[in-house]
Amino acid sequence: MIAHARVSFDDEPLILVDADDNPVGFETKQRCHEGRGLLHRAFSVFLFDAAGRVVLQQRSSQKALWPGVWANACCSHPRRGESVADAVARRLREELGVTDRASYLFKFRYHALFGAVGAEHELCHVYVGRQRSPLRPNANEIAALKVCEPAELDRELELHAEAYSPWLALEWQQMRAGHWPTLEALLQG
Repeated sequence: MIAHARVSFDDEPLILVDADDNPVGFETKQRCHEGRGLLHRAFSVFLFDAAGRVVLQQRSSQKALWPGVWANACCSHPRRGESVADAVARRLREELGVTDRASYLFKFRYHALFGAVGAEHELCHVYVGRQRSPLRPNANEIAALKVCEPAELDRELELHAEAYSPWLALEWQQMRAGHWPTLEALLQG
């Protein structure tokens, strides 16, 4: 792991949205994740290596929500005044040290509580991309990386769901059920 500067802050201004993803205001990251959470815009990126394996990150133990669990390659939030696409590129650099491109696949709304600590209440844009450059994970964000075959992740989510983030499970299910041909086509480009 490479030691990097912190790239995530409790006072980041996130974009509050309605159910149709229309901006309705701004609030700090901390406030968006307190209690039952406030609906805000987010994104998740799935990277696949040249062999078609999915890249997973183990969330840092420093994370307030779901520390130590496995998640997709990169996930975060666009900040006030930032497009989702620009935020995706920024976080791929900040978390994984890559400039690989990712393409939009779909968006969905989800709500997951992390006990009494807080919640994710997000309208999440899901992106996919091909990992072409070496990964240089930010140790402040990522504890470990691994790659696995799609069928292996299917089995893991079925047998050991508690080891994975709720958004990963929900996104993966939607990708496998309704977006896999589109994902494969995007990765060929």
